[in-house]
Amino acid sequence: MSAIHAKDLPDGVCHGNLEAPFSCMLDNMGRMLPRATALAMNSFEEIDHTIIDDLKSKLKMVLNVGPFNLASPPLSFSDESGCIPWLDKHGASSLAYLCFGSILTPSPNELMALAEALEAQKVPFLWSFRDSSKVQLLDKFLERTTTLGKIVPWSPQLQVLEHASVGVFITHAGWNSISESIAGGVPMICRPFFADQPLNGRLVEDIWKIGVNVEGGVFTKCGTMRALDLVFKAEQGKMMRENIGILKKKAKEAVATDGSSTKNFKTLLEVVSS
Repeated sequence: MSAIHAKDLPDGVCHGNLEAPFSCMLDNMGRMLPRATALAMNSFEEIDHTIIDDLKSKLKMVLNVGPFNLASPPLSFSDESGCIPWLDKHGASSLAYLCFGSILTPSPNELMALAEALEAQKVPFLWSFRDSSKVQLLDKFLERTTTLGKIVPWSPQLQVLEHASVGVFITHAGWNSISESIAGGVPMICRPFFADQPLNGRLVEDIWKIGVNVEGGVFTKCGTMRALDLVFKAEQGKMMRENIGILKKKAKEAVATDGSSTKNFKTLLEVVSS
């Protein structure tokens, strides 16, 4: 916890409107968890023994049964935008993949700063841009970078992050995205927005050292260029790649036949059936 800042905690925990519905929900969850027979989580024990051991000391039974994307991977996927063939044309760990989930998009100023940084650094990019109301903001940028990048309305994210050409994932640091980035062994540049995202971003940068948060918490051209340089060119980026490679190996071992998550899932079934 010494690495965690108060501002990393979700709004409504120790700042903000403590009476808001989300705050009350978190409070009720915290009060109920010690009474639960078992807590099942979409994670794996080996990601951080300190956190898991602390939870186990406070709760009756803690069962990590993930990552779900590895424990139960999709049997097929859709790629109507041709993301995978496009990625096949690029070298190993050479490009950036960008996606900020389905709920929100960075502000217009941040979008332009991010686009300018990618163009200035000449970083090839695949951008899953799901907010159709804002995509026109990047029209001129797209005209200048037709040979550099590709923007699509949707992408098969699991398969994209597992592709050898992806060198960094620029993300909002939602837990599913982090799990999928670990499964793909791809370092992250995080721009958290709300809920668990700032805390996740802190873990990514300062605890697991598998990525970096954008300077000042928002995209600026200079800050984003520095983050790209850090991941692609600096020695620190090499260490991020090594660290996330180790976590990727541990995650896959956890969901193997005799792995910790598989064993925990069998225990969960026993708890539910009894």
